Amino acid sequence: MRQAGRSLPEYRALREGTSMLDACLDPEMAAEITLQPVRRHDVDAAIFFSDIVIPLRLAGIDVEIVPNVGPVLAHPVRTRADVEALPQLDDDAFAPITEAVARTVEQLGSTPLIGFAGAPFTLAAYMVEGRPSRDHLGPRTMMHADPETWDALASWAADVSGRFMRAQLMAGASAAQLFDSWAGSLGRDDYAAHVQKHSAAAFSHVAGLGAPLIHFGTGTGEILDLMKEAGADVVGIDYRVNLAEATRRLGAQTPLQGNIDPALLTADWDVLEAHVRDVVAAGSGAAGHVLNLGHGVPPSTDPEVLTRVVSLIHSISPAEIEPTRA
Repeated sequence: MRQAGRSLPEYRALREGTSMLDACLDPEMAAEITLQPVRRHDVDAAIFFSDIVIPLRLAGIDVEIVPNVGPVLAHPVRTRADVEALPQLDDDAFAPITEAVARTVEQLGSTPLIGFAGAPFTLAAYMVEGRPSRDHLGPRTMMHADPETWDALASWAADVSGRFMRAQLMAGASAAQLFDSWAGSLGRDDYAAHVQKHSAAAFSHVAGLGAPLIHFGTGTGEILDLMKEAGADVVGIDYRVNLAEATRRLGAQTPLQGNIDPALLTADWDVLEAHVRDVVAAGSGAAGHVLNLGHGVPPSTDPEVLTRVVSLIHSISPAEIEPTRA
């Protein structure tokens, strides 16, 4: 997952004195941070270093990543007037992103780069609440109390999110992932009625470019099929759903991404190794399996453990995998 670098001492040294969003918008720094986990761990692909609120910053919205809090907006968006006052994002604003991607791709050589963006619901949730929330009551309320305003806001978010992904792919990224971090707070009916079409609109910006598209959310076990239908080629599965069960729900033709539990990264090696092998076996019934974590890397993770996990994964041959069935 995209936070792989934040457990590295070289990442912390490089970031010292630089805010998260400023680091994302410094092409040289963003490229270097993207490359650090690849050099350290020998992973099979790089994840572009950025943040899901970067399109908001590029549009001129006053947003900061507050340490130990998360994204905080100076002016939450809660009325139709607030939505109508949102700035339009100019394509030229993506210049720092496209430069960073181009720098990264040049240095990666044959290693692919995965770009990403925040899904419309997650972006809109931050915009309504103005900061991280436990229950996302604000956007969920808006869907029903003022559905026209919700649709207008989510449409704006879908546009900037989709264009953010497109900018990365056009600059050389090989795949793109849409993160719906907070979609797990929604009931299935609300997702289907008020969110799925906006995620589909975000994906529409990158459909037809020939790049694999991944859709990932946390706590989204009940809406995996709807997330796939929004336009994903690959469905990301968090640590809560066994991959064999995900294949049962989505069909064997659906490639999966996931889902080593990050909580096990500090367990004894025998426990972690057994878990990794279980995940490999559980994912073997899908049409394809992008093996990674079922959520982000905790900053306290020992980098040597991650390197050892990658080495273990590379050592597993198809012949020794015993498929797991739900």
